[in-house]
Formats: sequence, C-alpha cells, structure tokens
Amino acid sequence: MRGKPRARHRGPVTLTRMASTVLSLRMDGELLDRVRQHAARSGMSVQDYVVRTLIREDFDQRFEAAVDETERFYGLT
Repeated sequence: MRGKPRARHRGPVTLTRMASTVLSLRMDGELLDRVRQHAARSGMSVQDYVVRTLIREDFDQRFEAAVDETERFYGLT
C-alpha cells in the first residue's frame, strides 16, 4: 500500500526565490556594517535581511491602516 507522497525538502527557503526586481541602494559604510551584523545574527544574507525588514515594515503599516479603518467603520474612534 502506498501512502501519500512526501514533499521533497529543498533546503531553507529564501526571499530571493520569489519573482523580483532589482533595487540598488547606496548607504554609508557604518550603516552597511551594522546591517551586516544584524543579518549575520539572524543567519541571513544582507539582501534577505533587508527584504525581510521591508516586508515586515510594509505589513505593519497595512495592518495599522486596516485597524484604523475597522475602528472608523464601527465608530470606535
């Protein structure tokens, strides 16, 4: 009897596997060093760390806007 086929593990998923567009950033050396340190502590590349940070910030802003809209709809503000 054969069971359900197992999903193949392909290793850690990174944010760079998504369809993407190139964004070039210019930053001073001190900031880049700090970003590298944060990325290393998270076990991520600098690129993945920056993208993850931007995604989280975008989510936070959209979530806050949704909460504000819900509060206005229910007359809570």
